[in-house]
Amino acid sequence: MKKIAIQGTLGSYHDIAAHRFFENEEIDLLCCSTFEDVFKSLRQDSQNIGMLAIENTIAGSLLQNHELLRQSGAQIVGEYKLRISHCFVCLPDEDWDDITEVNSHPIALMQCREFLQQHPRIKVVETEDTAQSAEAISTGQLKGHAAICSRAAAERYGMKILQEGIETNKHNFTRFLVVADPWQADELKKNRKVTANKSNIVFTLPHTEGSLSQVLSILSFYQINLTKIQSLPIIGREWEYQFYVDVSFADYLRYKQAITAITPLTKELKILGEYESGKSML
Repeated sequence: MKKIAIQGTLGSYHDIAAHRFFENEEIDLLCCSTFEDVFKSLRQDSQNIGMLAIENTIAGSLLQNHELLRQSGAQIVGEYKLRISHCFVCLPDEDWDDITEVNSHPIALMQCREFLQQHPRIKVVETEDTAQSAEAISTGQLKGHAAICSRAAAERYGMKILQEGIETNKHNFTRFLVVADPWQADELKKNRKVTANKSNIVFTLPHTEGSLSQVLSILSFYQINLTKIQSLPIIGREWEYQFYVDVSFADYLRYKQAITAITPLTKELKILGEYESGKSML
């Protein structure tokens, strides 16, 4: 049985993504309070696997997770793109007129901004997790409280769904990365018969004119598709940045040639993982 470390609790979107990625496999979830704890779990037991959100089509990148991944030494072995649909839920014996406060993760609240603006009398309170909000209300029988969470969380904690699909943008997807200790990353991909066509790399560049454009030109020459680029400042080194780059490719050999070609132009280049691109799933 695989042990999967996630941020959040049972019924969370991480829970849903983990079960769908490892469909038809037995998994045991290790529920962590923070993403730092997810990587701590991997360090404590190299057999553990991590599942973490990295990007949302509305909220953008989770910048902290890029850096945690780089520092951890873990390797990306897969990804899953989950359609996010939020529910407004409360205790079974309550209704709209009873609700005075809504609890949820700040990103979920942001994704439901238009819905919340239609209910200005309801106080909005940020919490650590969507599913944990529903669990806390259910366990504590918190009258007048509502949560924004998944349908799975509502059903798990016996909550009443007052309204479903309250997210502002219906094209709301979160991309999750599956990460593992390098010692077992290759075995995991082999067992899943993964054909790598995507890679995440991170590097720094000399503080010289045109250094980034040279790297991008080489990637283009080798027909490597740049799907994302994210820069983060390097703490303590003014005006220097780390570049997190996602690329996709049809020819693995050309991809490796491209990496070889750009390496002399970069500093501290690191491949965070080579894996198979995930499809967007409802």
